[in-house]
Amino acid sequence: MITLTARLSPSALDTRRGVVRMHPEVLDALGLRAWDAVKLTGSRVSAALAAAGDGPPGVVFVDDVTLSNLGVVEGSEVVVTPVEVAGARVVTVAGSRLASTSLTPETLRMALTGKVLTVGDAVSLLPQDLAPPPGVDVSETRRKLSNAIGMTWTNELLTITSVDPAGPVAVQPSTVVGWRDGARTGDPSPKPVAPAPPVEAVPIADLVGQQDAARRLTEWLDLTFKHPELLTRLGAAPRLAALVSGPEGVGKATLVRAVAQGVGAAVVEVAAPSIAVLEANATVARLTDALSSTGSPAVLLLTDVEALLPAADPPPVATVVLDALREAVSRPGFALVVTSAHPEAVDPRLRVPELVDRELVLPLPDGVGRTELLRVLLRDVPLEPDVDLGVVADRTPGFVAADLVALRREAAVRSALRQRDVAEPHVAQQDLLGALETVRPISMSTSDTLRTGGLTLDDVGDMTEVKQALTEAALWPLQYPDSFARLGVAPPRGLLLYGPPGCGKTFLVRALAGSGRLNVLSVKGAELMDKFVGESERAVRELFRRAAEAAPALVFLDEVDALAPRRGQSSDSGVGDRVVAALLTELDGVEPLRDVVVLGATNRPELIDPALLRPGRLERLVYVPPPDAAARAEILRASSRNTPLAGDVDLSALAEELEGYSAADCAALVREAALTAMRESLSAAEVTSDHLARARAAVRPSLDPAQLAALEAYAESRQS
Repeated sequence: MITLTARLSPSALDTRRGVVRMHPEVLDALGLRAWDAVKLTGSRVSAALAAAGDGPPGVVFVDDVTLSNLGVVEGSEVVVTPVEVAGARVVTVAGSRLASTSLTPETLRMALTGKVLTVGDAVSLLPQDLAPPPGVDVSETRRKLSNAIGMTWTNELLTITSVDPAGPVAVQPSTVVGWRDGARTGDPSPKPVAPAPPVEAVPIADLVGQQDAARRLTEWLDLTFKHPELLTRLGAAPRLAALVSGPEGVGKATLVRAVAQGVGAAVVEVAAPSIAVLEANATVARLTDALSSTGSPAVLLLTDVEALLPAADPPPVATVVLDALREAVSRPGFALVVTSAHPEAVDPRLRVPELVDRELVLPLPDGVGRTELLRVLLRDVPLEPDVDLGVVADRTPGFVAADLVALRREAAVRSALRQRDVAEPHVAQQDLLGALETVRPISMSTSDTLRTGGLTLDDVGDMTEVKQALTEAALWPLQYPDSFARLGVAPPRGLLLYGPPGCGKTFLVRALAGSGRLNVLSVKGAELMDKFVGESERAVRELFRRAAEAAPALVFLDEVDALAPRRGQSSDSGVGDRVVAALLTELDGVEPLRDVVVLGATNRPELIDPALLRPGRLERLVYVPPPDAAARAEILRASSRNTPLAGDVDLSALAEELEGYSAADCAALVREAALTAMRESLSAAEVTSDHLARARAAVRPSLDPAQLAALEAYAESRQS
């Protein structure tokens, strides 16, 4: 049993895989081999797979889901203990309506194979592909999950509700995996899903930021239900079918329920994913039952319609469904409203003039809108007098109504834990701000989001000019748009960080994200490249679409030279050229990119297509030089913050001697010195100057003088 400090894993490969990484010597001390199971004890008890990592001995790297399962925040202490894992006979899970109605038990079992499961834990559908068990086809699992749920399958989290036998278990080929609510069974012909229970409608006055959309939908329904003869006299058919689109969780269904209640119409709600998985006859029967289950006037609310009528490879039943909807819309006193967070993924046959011919788009709430939403959501909650909802709203960029509801719930839990014995508990500002440590926007819940770890630009030593350039080019356009409008200029669209490897470009971006209170989507350039025609361009479009939904946001393209090389010089059948074209289109195409800043990083700027560096795109280039002596001293202090140093260690003097060392080299030097001390004695209590001297012999400077000279020459040429 060893107590370690929990840190979020810096590796995207570990994200949501249920894997923790520790120093190899810690694994040896626990008697573990790579990929053995361990029990983790924080505020809760969880389990995970253990693997070797390159962090300091006193740290265990975990992903965000595991950190949440432990009920602790980053920097907390976690007790790590070896544990025996039994093969599971039965595993029962709970999940979202989309997952529970779309995934068969077999696909679910494939997704959970290779993971260690504990009752009460959340677990991702992402396969454990770092060390998959023999005979597991990870690519086939991914394909089945994508086909069943769509592109959002990586966002889904399940909750382990029961296991047999008790304790940590692993899913095996013979394990029976099922849903707690019995939504799916092994029956190849599942019965039609019962209609969802009615949801209480909110007053129209509480639809913050949606008043215009509510007014238009009210007018449409009022004319259709109460004045059909007027429409007929004026040459219009007395029918209504509309599409309500907007980001996930923004309140599309809530809007429809509120407006329908306002005009006195009943609402029949059907979740499209729940009937999309049924057989063709069952799908049509379920839809017909919904249409005939109420009188007049009535609104059929079909949510997430892209699951039932996808644009790509529409199923044969789609034609029958379209005919049923067309017939329903023609009935007097009946209206159809469909919702979708991805209208581009809806079968275009649904949006023809004789069917769904009207559309409402719900925007993402801005800072003022989030403040009003918080005021509505918290009006019945006892708050401390010092609660400032404006401050909370500023800290929640990209949050929609559903995210703020989750924030309210998490703040209530924190307040309850803090005031268990208080007669009249209240929610304080610290509860609301503390909830932001675990609540993430729906649009930012996938693996390409960047965790800041609490960093700000103030934590970056030296680099004054670089930090000022980043602040002006990245933060000012998002924080002070009124100033740009007042001066009649468009803010910079993006900037490029370039410099030698290991000098802190990514670290600067993390600090920038922490300083600006903005959402950051991070992706390495090569991750967007795909061998299939059109997939790379689609990935670029999807990245920028998600950034627009999470605005104000920053898109960080690491190793951008791999994503946007000079056109005409590649041998990849034109894939690279098409990706560059897609990137240029997203940056300054016909559709303007609002409240989104693009930041690229590279150590080979001369390889980037020149069109990407012209004004209006990555127009500002910022050189990140290797650290000087003062900066190296700051880096050594930061790297040794958790390392006990002997009194004879002078980091400032050591920094003077490390000419040619990058930031990564300085951090590696401290790590190697700690390992040197452990080699002398596993009970070593501090690191001495002798340990640092011997570590310096092992860690040599990694900066290439030729590459450094070329980068400095490039920087001088840009300045001139």
